[in-house]
Amino acid sequence: MRKMFSGFIIVMSCLILMAGCAAYSVAPVTGFIYSDVQAPAIATSNPTSSKVGKAECESILGLVALGDASIEAAMKDGGITKVHHVDYETFSVLGVYARFTLIVYGE
Repeated sequence: MRKMFSGFIIVMSCLILMAGCAAYSVAPVTGFIYSDVQAPAIATSNPTSSKVGKAECESILGLVALGDASIEAAMKDGGITKVHHVDYETFSVLGVYARFTLIVYGE
């Protein structure tokens, strides 16, 4: 019984230490259990913004992270040559899964 309890404590300790690994992305506020935040990043003096491009990256448990969330990738996605402004979104659930999306507006 003592071995079983020790094993349970070790497993739970590992889970607690891993919790939140995928939760750390750029955000004005964060939520430990759930986070879904939109915020501004930059603005320019270009006068119009009729096109939109997105780029994103994702993380699982903070162990695997994939994607290209660069401004260049978002501009290419939207066919944008002149940036008007940039926003971003972050989303995470229990530190298990996290996503960062960059949204570029421009011409």
